[in-house]
Amino acid sequence: MALSEYDILYVSQTTIKGSALAEQLAYHPLTNPQPSSYEFLDEHLMVAAADKARPDNEWTMWFDGASNIVGNGIGVVLISPSDQCFPFAAKLGFDCTNNMAEYEACTMGLLMALEYQVKRLKVFRDLALVIYQLRGEWETRDAKLIPYHDHVREIMTTFNTIMFCHVPREENQTVDTLTTLSAM
Repeated sequence: MALSEYDILYVSQTTIKGSALAEQLAYHPLTNPQPSSYEFLDEHLMVAAADKARPDNEWTMWFDGASNIVGNGIGVVLISPSDQCFPFAAKLGFDCTNNMAEYEACTMGLLMALEYQVKRLKVFRDLALVIYQLRGEWETRDAKLIPYHDHVREIMTTFNTIMFCHVPREENQTVDTLTTLSAM
């Protein structure tokens, strides 16, 4: 009321700050502007290579699945006998349990190995349940996991040799990080 008596117009502080920023950018333009390039996990294939190959021609696969409030994701790292690393990550577009995500990751890793015509494969994971179920040492009782288990067992028959190994969580950190990022 008191301000309208004198025809005073109130201008918010954010408007002044915004115009000051615009003026600053106008007075000091960028000399060589480059557009930002954003790379997504599944957009490019990364490969890391070593010079020497293992004589046994055995490939290695590490996998992980994650299901949490943020989202669901899978991660796989396939390693050739010459130590070339082929990482893969994907966000799952459906709700699932953590064990279902683990089986999804294992399935994806095995299908990747088949794409590279792998015949000998050693698979590592820090979750005992999936590893021991696929070894046949533990029974798969969860009705949601039985179709996953059967599908993975069917894929396993295409390999000459396949071995599943349980490892401590500390040894599975690379693929664990990849999976966590893909779930976001």
